[in-house]
Amino acid sequence: MDAIQHTTINTNGIKMHIASIGNGPVVLLLHGFPELWYSWRHQLLYLSSVGYRAIAPDLRGYGDTDSPGSHTSYTALHIVGDLIGALDELGIEKVFLVGHDWGAIIAWYFCLFRPERIKALVNLSVQFFPRNPAISFIQRFRAAYGDDFYMCRFQVPGEAEADFACIDTAQLFKTTLSTRSTEAPCLPKEYGFRAIPPPENLPSWLTEEDINYYAAKFKETGFTGALNYYRAFDLTWELTAPWTGVQIQVPVKFIVGDLDITYHFKGAKEYIHDGGFKRDVPLLEEVVIVKNAGHFVHEEKPHEINTHIHDFIKKF
Repeated sequence: MDAIQHTTINTNGIKMHIASIGNGPVVLLLHGFPELWYSWRHQLLYLSSVGYRAIAPDLRGYGDTDSPGSHTSYTALHIVGDLIGALDELGIEKVFLVGHDWGAIIAWYFCLFRPERIKALVNLSVQFFPRNPAISFIQRFRAAYGDDFYMCRFQVPGEAEADFACIDTAQLFKTTLSTRSTEAPCLPKEYGFRAIPPPENLPSWLTEEDINYYAAKFKETGFTGALNYYRAFDLTWELTAPWTGVQIQVPVKFIVGDLDITYHFKGAKEYIHDGGFKRDVPLLEEVVIVKNAGHFVHEEKPHEINTHIHDFIKKF
């Protein structure tokens, strides 16, 4: 870990913190919620050891990267703009792209907006969400799960932050990272995240040091920047109308744990396995279902995920 370099660059009007290690073709790693560059620690070390330059930024609103105040500054256009600017600042023309959770969503948009900058994509946990012109993303989730669904709960500025403030931050990360529930998180307002019991023990793949790193950073920054991705989701839907029906035209490998909550969202398995995914992502080469793995699959099963990433990108 001491070999990982940490730099700050200017991009798209913000200062972005980047962790990087290694030399060779570039792999750009995009974290999700509530994560940081640190979530890719295993992949950074592995990819650099097999001949790649691995780069993991703190995305806008996270960690040591700037966090603009308004949720309207967190659309996919903003985040992809940050990444394009970062690659330009670093003199990098094309990358292998790897994303997880919100990082996966941003990776899909990156491929829609600027496919010429991507050699191939490995996405974890969140399949492509084709834009339905008739109904926005949050409206679809609200229709499927009701107002208590966590993405709907996150929409009101300050509400989720107040909920999180009632919980010890380290406990919040222990609960979030180690969950094995496949039920859609629905959180009645009167209980919120406080109603979710923390695990008695950390899973073997998480250490107190890991938890403390996350907790310290989020105590410093708060959660608003991270939550603003959810609050801008419908604005992204509005702004991306010109891309309605556009396919992902880069080679793709998709990986999801069989205990990942996103894999159990209504319609997800049918979309992934019954032809919809391949229709929208015609260069989808492989779908991998990792057995006995939850949402944070790259942290839970790093050796398996590292091998999957390397086996795919080394072909290009």
